[in-house]
Amino acid sequence: MRALGLDVGTKTIGVALSDELGWTAQGLETIKRSEEEPDQDFLTIKRMVEQYDVHTIVVGLPKNMNGTIGPSGERSEQFAEQLQTHVPDCELKMWDERLTTVAAEKMLISADVSRKKRKKVIDKMAAVMILQGYLDHKGN
Repeated sequence: MRALGLDVGTKTIGVALSDELGWTAQGLETIKRSEEEPDQDFLTIKRMVEQYDVHTIVVGLPKNMNGTIGPSGERSEQFAEQLQTHVPDCELKMWDERLTTVAAEKMLISADVSRKKRKKVIDKMAAVMILQGYLDHKGN
């Protein structure tokens, strides 16, 4: 059973997909969010769920360093609630994503990826880290 990982931002959504056994996460794509048609984001994700036979969606929950949920965390929770109405048969999980974007950035820098290229893949890499964290936790 496959899982989809989402790093939800205001301008983009990073997407990662697990293998069929649920062991590894791979970057799938970065969705540019549509301000004019916000439902388009949900329809794009719904198509991925159907195409890849996804049963679980893991949405990154950005918490403050003290564990509280701030405005961006509240936006992620609202996004997850709206997403659930579009994919009611999927199990939705919120996953603490503290420092995933920072870790993804450091990984890309250490791989000597240019700033321009990092900007294009950072959200997808963060989604991979969110999903892999969930998969690793679930496996233990």
